Amino acid sequence: MTRAVSRRRFVTISAAATGLAIIPIGRAVEAEASLVSWSGIALGAIATMQIHHPDRLEAERLIERSLAEVRRLERLFSLYQDGSALVELNRTGILVAPAADLVNLLEISQRYAELTDGAFDPTVQPLWALYADHFSRAHADSNGPPADALRTTLSGIGWRKLSIGRNRIVMPSGTAVTLNGIAQGYVTDKIVDLLHIQGIDRSLVDIGEVRTMGSHPAGRPWEVAIADPDQTGRVVTILPMIDRAVAASGPYGFRFDSEGHFNHLFNPATGRCADRYRSVTVVADNATSADALSTAFSFMPKSQIQSLMPAAGIEHVHLIDATGNVSELNA
Repeated sequence: MTRAVSRRRFVTISAAATGLAIIPIGRAVEAEASLVSWSGIALGAIATMQIHHPDRLEAERLIERSLAEVRRLERLFSLYQDGSALVELNRTGILVAPAADLVNLLEISQRYAELTDGAFDPTVQPLWALYADHFSRAHADSNGPPADALRTTLSGIGWRKLSIGRNRIVMPSGTAVTLNGIAQGYVTDKIVDLLHIQGIDRSLVDIGEVRTMGSHPAGRPWEVAIADPDQTGRVVTILPMIDRAVAASGPYGFRFDSEGHFNHLFNPATGRCADRYRSVTVVADNATSADALSTAFSFMPKSQIQSLMPAAGIEHVHLIDATGNVSELNA
């Protein structure tokens, strides 16, 4: 298996639309000086926070509190931490007295599944296992898993198979859940909520997806660079952001085969991998929506995306199709 351009390199925080360093002047110097930055790993990906606060020690305290919250949520949503709530659910098919955040996120996931007619589906995890097992074998068929194995796996997929309640979560044998298409956005929103409660109104949080709080302290919008998925270091466009979130999805995130024909975005209806777009970037007022819909839109024609944008609360969608053509959709 090979990794392509990572998701975290695709959406990046840009210092300026020119890509050049900025030397702030006058009051902007003071504003920049009161930005306390952190970068590290969260939810298995590069993460950053830029907290605007006149008291550096208080800003650092808020970062530590935010990271503690990230770790708490990761223990619920992670597919890779032994003992996480999600690992336990997938192992046993039942979770008694589940944590409120897990119930909330699964209920949100089901709402997006219903809204997108199943294009977003948290039960596609068995497809990951199928493709990972197939391509880990020596001399694996380059055409992907055999049709009969794909049909068997698809029989366990379907968001309606999940029974979600405050007292327990239950699903049948052959079904497994992944929250990788929505958890990063949800965690990003939770950190923004935490900071808002603490009186922060000008900051940037990137816990897998990007969400800005107010404008940049220097008095301009925050700037998020959308990179070319096929050319490392090349920026396609800059999105000015004030109180908005942005998320991106595309086959570049992970590829099972060296040719790049099979990736981590699975169509729940067919079990096949996304190939309509090279990238889908979504702007919304919250990161949970942007995250989930960037996944779901990966399987839809532009006309269907456009029709769903108002109901989904999506303001802007930036598409690069399989041939490299760029489209901009606005609600």
